[in-house]
Amino acid sequence: MDAVEQAKSGHPGLPMGAADMATVLFTKFLKYDASEPTWADRDRFVLSAGHGSMLLYALLHLTGVKGMTIDELKNFRKLDSKTPGHPENFMTPGVETTTGPLGQGLATAVGMAIAERMLNAEYGDELVDHRTYVIASDGDLMEGISHEAISLAGHLKLSRLIVLFDDNGISIDGPLSLSESGDQVKRFEAAGWRAVRADGHDPAALTRALSRAQKSDRPTLIACKTTIGYGAPKKAGTSKAHGEPLGAEELAGAKASFGWTSAPFDIPAPIRDAWAKAGRKGRRSRKAWTDRLKATPAATRSEFERRLMGIRPAGLSAAIDALKTRLIADPQTVATRKASEIALEVITEAVPELVLGSADLTPSNNTKTKNLSAISPGLFAGRYIHYGIREHGMAAAMNGMSLHGGILPAGATFLVFADYARPAMRIAALAGIPVVYVMTHDSIGLGEDGPTHQPVEHLAALRSMPKMRVYRPADAIETAECWQLAVERTDGPSLLALTRQNLPQVRKEAGTTNVSAQGAYELSPADGKARATIFASGSEVEIALAAQALLAEQSFAVRVVSVPSLDLFLAQPDKVRARIIGDAPVKVAVEAAVRFGWDAVIGPDGIFIGMTGFGASAPYKDLYQHFGITAEAVAEKVLRTHNL
Repeated sequence: MDAVEQAKSGHPGLPMGAADMATVLFTKFLKYDASEPTWADRDRFVLSAGHGSMLLYALLHLTGVKGMTIDELKNFRKLDSKTPGHPENFMTPGVETTTGPLGQGLATAVGMAIAERMLNAEYGDELVDHRTYVIASDGDLMEGISHEAISLAGHLKLSRLIVLFDDNGISIDGPLSLSESGDQVKRFEAAGWRAVRADGHDPAALTRALSRAQKSDRPTLIACKTTIGYGAPKKAGTSKAHGEPLGAEELAGAKASFGWTSAPFDIPAPIRDAWAKAGRKGRRSRKAWTDRLKATPAATRSEFERRLMGIRPAGLSAAIDALKTRLIADPQTVATRKASEIALEVITEAVPELVLGSADLTPSNNTKTKNLSAISPGLFAGRYIHYGIREHGMAAAMNGMSLHGGILPAGATFLVFADYARPAMRIAALAGIPVVYVMTHDSIGLGEDGPTHQPVEHLAALRSMPKMRVYRPADAIETAECWQLAVERTDGPSLLALTRQNLPQVRKEAGTTNVSAQGAYELSPADGKARATIFASGSEVEIALAAQALLAEQSFAVRVVSVPSLDLFLAQPDKVRARIIGDAPVKVAVEAAVRFGWDAVIGPDGIFIGMTGFGASAPYKDLYQHFGITAEAVAEKVLRTHNL
């Protein structure tokens, strides 16, 4: 209450209403050592209702997490404090995941619970044996992502996932009855959960409910009946306690109701000592785990520690180099989704932490290689996940798996359905979470399924997202290089946009380096001084090369630059960009998508061959002809511009 009041901003209602359940959880159940908040076998705690962030910050301070001082609480919501408005895992020690957008924390926790079970299946109870706890609000459960998350968790029987539902019956607009009349307990039961009700202000009832939840063979929801703003004389139980400071009079009244006489931010010694003891409660468990880890055979221990630290295996680069050499010797004319599968056959052997999956599009995404088996309800000894038609839930679960540690998740769908996954993708970019999205059917080239399935604006939208890395490879060799870059990245998400239609192999040399790493490179030089440069990505590189050949027939020298990652290229130093862009007077970009973003390469007066609207339903070759994305159109516009 003091922190929100001092900030003149924040949400006191949930911290006040959920304090009892949080106290029981942290003091009696959570396997947690505040002196080592990133200890690998700790229980994970996710405050999905991120607007109640002061609850989490108070817990981290009281239990003794290093750096979470009383001054940080006093600086709640101030610039550069460790106590931002919503929890950020990259800013605050002890915060497991960035939350705020409702439903994300719950869905991310599902991924953490999946990761725990998968690593347990691989390394056993001695090294991996913990639970994932969530405090979720009405809003978390109203958001659509919650349906995807609880359905997946119930199906997989994630028995070590326990959700405490802050069932206070209030949303911002007022009573929840304004917009909701469902029964969450029945809803969770229908999804395969064990779901019970408890008095959220009765420690004994909460203790019984959590004890039983730990013994369940299914995930558990505990619907904790609480009062928002508990203790506030006038605002308790109303929306007025949700998202604004209590005010001096109400604050004084709330403190009086609890018999609290201490000054603001002053914690009496007996209470502080009790919380410090709670923060040390898991120390014995942590030390016992450390002893077990030391006793583990050296090879197993080394591999386990490497994976938890997010260090990629040393053999990846050599494996990609060998694949590229093989592709040069035996060129492949395949769709880049198939090229991705070829690369994955190699990468999955070299990178054992890579876990693949698809949102019910496995045969289309080509993400299940021969060496992978799928996990199933209660059986987690596999490296492939059938996420079902749950793009948003998949993306959020991937965030949780990556944040848990020990796993690099890659999930697949069609590029157009990035729209369904985008909020979780944004969290991955914001929080710097290394995950890989495999998104096929990347343009009008998918053909007959028509404009609802043909992404035209998606490349531009995703490239515009800070820290998102988008790759659109042109052939099998670029696909292998882009996969290498995606796997090696440890500070954020990567996306591979892949074709449905077959493409020729345009690279004639493997090279000694990964040339896709600079985002763009000269693929085919001009015969003489270049009078134009054609830039293209993905499937349109073939068109650029054909246009170069047509123009060469008219003694018009053109160079072709392949741009497997426009956003990565634009992030290069000025000298690198200038060298690759070159000084040819005519600049052309060819991409079967909208122009947005390409002016940074070709300039506002450059030629763009691509889409200006949505697609259509027809065979893909007819669509390219219909929309004028052809070698002939490129050559004609280059000549016309040059002659102006």
